[in-house]
Amino acid sequence: MFTGLIQDVGTVESIAAGTDGARLRISTTLAPEIALGDSIAVDGICLTATAVDDGAFETEAMNQTLRVTALGTVEAGAAVNLELAMLASDRLGGHIVQGHVDGVGTVAEVAEDGFARRVRVEVPSELLRYAIDKGSITLNGVSLTVADLGDSWVSVSLIPETLARTNLGRLGRDDKVNVESDVVAKYVERLVAPFAGKDRA
Repeated sequence: MFTGLIQDVGTVESIAAGTDGARLRISTTLAPEIALGDSIAVDGICLTATAVDDGAFETEAMNQTLRVTALGTVEAGAAVNLELAMLASDRLGGHIVQGHVDGVGTVAEVAEDGFARRVRVEVPSELLRYAIDKGSITLNGVSLTVADLGDSWVSVSLIPETLARTNLGRLGRDDKVNVESDVVAKYVERLVAPFAGKDRA
């Protein structure tokens, strides 16, 4: 489990993609804290460390992950948001983030708003039902608050700290972002569906 509070922006040193999936090497200041088998959120995707040295770790992404996330378009040199799995003793400063990406959104607009920056993201229609005004949403692993929403999009407002400490500050129109909906909303929907006549097996 993660909190959506990014600990470092790493750099993809190399990515080897083939028919069996992709293997990535990512440099990060977090490397000394990573052990083999640790879970790490990479742009919001829960991956496993398969090798570690002083300044980097390696991980693998299976084909399913490449199909349903934006990781399949990542190239060497890309900046990626990183978060280590939450400790039981940690503060839950963001919200509950599983690292299970629900879909890929597309940046439709970026606009300055005082010291903040508003980003509007077109999201898959099946994810919009989990978004509510002032509710939680995760973009590229970052815990954010929904500032506004429409029929096909959500808007978030990014403070300078978020812009400086994550790769969201580099977003431009048409960029792809990993979207994870609020897990609480998904559980609530599942629990109430039978009573609403919408049982989803």
